[in-house]
Amino acid sequence: MTTAELSAKARQIRRDCLRMMHRAGSGHPGGSLSAADILVALYYDKMKLSADPHDEDRDRFVLSKGHANPPYYAILADKGYVLKAELENLRRLHSPFQGHPDCNKCPGVDCSTGSLGQGVSVATGMALGFKLAGRPSHVYVLAGDGEIQEGICWEAFLAAAHYELDDLTVIVDNNHLQLDGPVAEIMDTGDLAAKFTAFGFAVQQVDGHDFDALLAALDRREAGRPMCLICDTVKGKGVSFMENNVDWHGKAPNAEELAQALRELGGE
Repeated sequence: MTTAELSAKARQIRRDCLRMMHRAGSGHPGGSLSAADILVALYYDKMKLSADPHDEDRDRFVLSKGHANPPYYAILADKGYVLKAELENLRRLHSPFQGHPDCNKCPGVDCSTGSLGQGVSVATGMALGFKLAGRPSHVYVLAGDGEIQEGICWEAFLAAAHYELDDLTVIVDNNHLQLDGPVAEIMDTGDLAAKFTAFGFAVQQVDGHDFDALLAALDRREAGRPMCLICDTVKGKGVSFMENNVDWHGKAPNAEELAQALRELGGE
């Protein structure tokens, strides 16, 4: 896809997300919208995918910030892993689209996540397994900047560097807000680039809404070093009243708010 096509796809995914959360009456629009461009870049350009979930050589994706799943689900449906009609069933009993990703319920989900930090550790284990087995698969894990306040993340980062996991890319959705307010006020993570560098990662910092920058960064590899891609993003990206507004961390839009948001995203 061209970058213009990727941008159009991201707007579609954002519209799907908001419709899903409106119907469910719950969800996490802020972090879903901030991560949408990253997920689109991965699934429509960079990841080596397969229609066969048993293909051992395909790439893997772990949504460690599992609460921000609507764009993930919308993409899996758009890619044909799940029927698009299931988008109406977000957070409903027996739906493949649970409140947190469940690999036992949703085709295309590589790892069940929800408890923050655990996805980072599982992704590190996946990458280590592929490296030991000589598999060509690459593992991408998306974490939130609030999430990486969890100590379990930093234990995994130490292990990733120690085992020289150059088949692992950690992507940080650095939108600067979490449930209770600004990340810098709740538990300041400081200079993330310096921290990841000190932990042994190759580090890049990019605009997480710039597809040219994202695609170039996702192409980069360094032998013997895991990659960290710090994506500076806007929580609630694309919807004026949600952008940089912590109130939209975890509530669904009502009918009027949905209509305005869809208009701003180029839809009805």
